[in-house]
Amino acid sequence: MKTWIQTSALSMTALGLVTSVLADELTVYTALEEEEIAAYVEAAQAAMPDTDINVLRLSTGKLGARLLAEAENPQADLIWGWAVSAMMDPQILEMLEPYAAKGADVLPDTFRGEDGKWFAPIGYMGAFCVNTARLEEKGLPMPSSWADLEDPAFKGEVVMPDPNSSGTGYLHVNAVLQSMGEEAGWAQLEAIDPNMAQYTSSGSKPCKSARVGEYTVGISLAFTAMQSIEEGYPLAMVFPEGGVGYELEASGLMASSDNKEAAQAFLDWTMSDEAIGLYQTYKALITIPGVDASEAAEAAGLPSDISMILADVDFVKAANQQNAVKAQWKEKFGR
Repeated sequence: MKTWIQTSALSMTALGLVTSVLADELTVYTALEEEEIAAYVEAAQAAMPDTDINVLRLSTGKLGARLLAEAENPQADLIWGWAVSAMMDPQILEMLEPYAAKGADVLPDTFRGEDGKWFAPIGYMGAFCVNTARLEEKGLPMPSSWADLEDPAFKGEVVMPDPNSSGTGYLHVNAVLQSMGEEAGWAQLEAIDPNMAQYTSSGSKPCKSARVGEYTVGISLAFTAMQSIEEGYPLAMVFPEGGVGYELEASGLMASSDNKEAAQAFLDWTMSDEAIGLYQTYKALITIPGVDASEAAEAAGLPSDISMILADVDFVKAANQQNAVKAQWKEKFGR
């Protein structure tokens, strides 16, 4: 059995995978976090022993750029767990064909494409990762909103992802703009910018930097915050007042695939009971009715009803405006 995972920081050697020659070969493009990919693929490979599952992991922005660059000669059989606001790009949707994965019919219409080209059983939420030890050491107040990060005392203490390379960065910016309105939203981001130590290309890096005490606040992912708290880091997960940004992680079948049977089987697996069980371990946002997050998520501070804290996000608007928003962000804050 061979499972080949290519990522920016994840290697076959690290995973200790075994190789052999298999009948089918499947190429999967994903933007899921590295920590969860290995567990999902190990389970999927066991369920599909005659298929060699090759996974290429890229950040949201880089994945979109690769798909567009390969438009004349697509290399992927399917897209798995990619930001739906990115997948809604008309050029991307043109590369996909409708497929009704087994079990996907239980998802509310909000989490399935009307054209049948994508479905999203999972998603990810934003959060502030606050290093409580550094916060106390610096004598800083616990931030509860974006406005709190304007305080000059936070200068050089805040880090967040660049929305041009990170889907996490875009979900945060999009939530601020949609919740506050564009004029007030841009003003809010401009007010915080002087306190930013850096903008990263990775959505999880700000939280990982904050948890080890490099910075006080990492504007990042709830998943990384929950994982860090479970691992014992001095971290608090804060959901900013006014609405938390979130994104759906969508999957779809590439129309150009030469191995559609295996691709469809993999998409079916992503809605299986086994996959759902893994989602409960790794995901803060699960769209499948009746499925709750893990006990670790609740222990970290995730409310039982997350709809109470989520921003009112219009994903069609987010998709249509993302190029303009990213260009404006780069003009204002690019470094």
